[in-house]
Amino acid sequence: MKYSEQELKALVSKVIDSIGDTSKSDGEIPVGISNRHIHLSREHVDILFGNGYQLTKLKDLSQPGQFACKEQLTIIGPSMRAIEGVRVLGPERKRSQVEISRTDSFVLKVKPPVRESGDINGSSPITIIGPKGIVTLNEGCIIANRHIHMSEEEGRAFGVSDGEYVDVELNGERRSLFYDVQIRVHKDFRLEMHIDTDDANAAGVANGFKAKLIKNK
Repeated sequence: MKYSEQELKALVSKVIDSIGDTSKSDGEIPVGISNRHIHLSREHVDILFGNGYQLTKLKDLSQPGQFACKEQLTIIGPSMRAIEGVRVLGPERKRSQVEISRTDSFVLKVKPPVRESGDINGSSPITIIGPKGIVTLNEGCIIANRHIHMSEEEGRAFGVSDGEYVDVELNGERRSLFYDVQIRVHKDFRLEMHIDTDDANAAGVANGFKAKLIKNK
């Protein structure tokens, strides 16, 4: 039986969609563990490293366009105890932001809220020390909420939408159930659940471990 070019394209598309749906049907999602890090504005790059300084890409991250930089900085809170070697992530942002874990907050004596990345209004103050200068953020220190990046196609396959909250199970060394994990859908995102080092250690999981979406809210 011969197919027209249009019929062949439709058949191939149907097969690809079927394969994609099967791969998502078990609800498995790769896990990425996020250590403490810093996002910087252009203004603060200039202050910390010198006017016109360009951040140096070390490696690409899982989400397209995001990358780890060679540059590392020191952060200090009210305790005056420093955490050194905090990685800068690129590209530059409109507003600088520091993401830490709850454990880090005990060292620094700050009380950062749990927020979606970028939502820093009213968040904790923090000081960043660079080789050329110092920046004190009146707000900008947060603990990132647990979230899952998905493309639009993956969102449809899982039956979830941007901004929705779900429950996720991690069957690591310490079986754990995480509630209220935010779904973030964008055409350029790649499937990955992001948790911080505290959550990863509590569940006994490492990068690349598979989480399971088990319940939609």
